[in-house]
Amino acid sequence: MWHIMVIGLGGFLGAVARYAVSGWVYRTWGSHFPYGTLAVNLLGCLGLGAVLALTEERFMVPPEWRGFLAIGVFGAFTTFSTFSYETLILLREGSFAAALLNIGISVLAGLLAVYLGALVARLI
Repeated sequence: MWHIMVIGLGGFLGAVARYAVSGWVYRTWGSHFPYGTLAVNLLGCLGLGAVLALTEERFMVPPEWRGFLAIGVFGAFTTFSTFSYETLILLREGSFAAALLNIGISVLAGLLAVYLGALVARLI
């Protein structure tokens, strides 16, 4: 139960950070392009890569803290960072076809799912 609460706290902080960062970027750069989402996704990828490298390769970190940061904070900040990290792992393992499939399905099926969700919602 403690592990779930730690991840939930990280998720709260990540969601608030996402709101703050994307809002600041939109106020600074405008909303004619999704700069806020792009900034959050890139910052999340940078942060998750650093956290996972540090917690896997340099420092012994208890699983709760790793979950707090990787799943909670960065998971709520952006799931794009997790997608990118998992795709990178596939590439490192030499699973190029699986990496391309993950990219293709995630992007194309994600766009289709958003479209279908909006379509269904409009029909209700």
